[in-house]
Amino acid sequence: MMKQQVKHEQIESIRKKLEVKLPAEDAFRLFTEGINKWWPLVTHSVWGEGAESCYFEGWVGGRIVEVSKHGEESEWGKVLVWEPYTRVSFQWYPDRTPETAQEVTVMFTETAGGSRLELIHTGWETLGEQALEKRNGYVTGWDFVLGKYLDAAESR
Repeated sequence: MMKQQVKHEQIESIRKKLEVKLPAEDAFRLFTEGINKWWPLVTHSVWGEGAESCYFEGWVGGRIVEVSKHGEESEWGKVLVWEPYTRVSFQWYPDRTPETAQEVTVMFTETAGGSRLELIHTGWETLGEQALEKRNGYVTGWDFVLGKYLDAAESR
């Protein structure tokens, strides 16, 4: 018996853009190396209030990891593309298995006043029947998370 899969073409990618008053290099570093400074762990993590930190391993094959207050690690994803300071792409599967991963690509482009960040989240078909519901949750989820990133960028 075959599982019915939702076709990729049926579920639109999420695309988010925002402008920050940082050069692309600094914006890239804040998003990756500085993720623990801005990611809202209490609301957007595996352990919630039990979360201590999170980090990016800055190389292809590197992990994106959440660490609990007890030192436990939960892998959120793996880096697929690492192009400082223009693009990072990663598998994304917080609190799931890699088989259910989507792909998130974040691009950084210099602008006159700083830089533009563009995030594209694709690959919803890996979630089967839950794909559309999960995608719709991420539409507002990314707005909230990127709002925290923007706050951190503006406070630098």
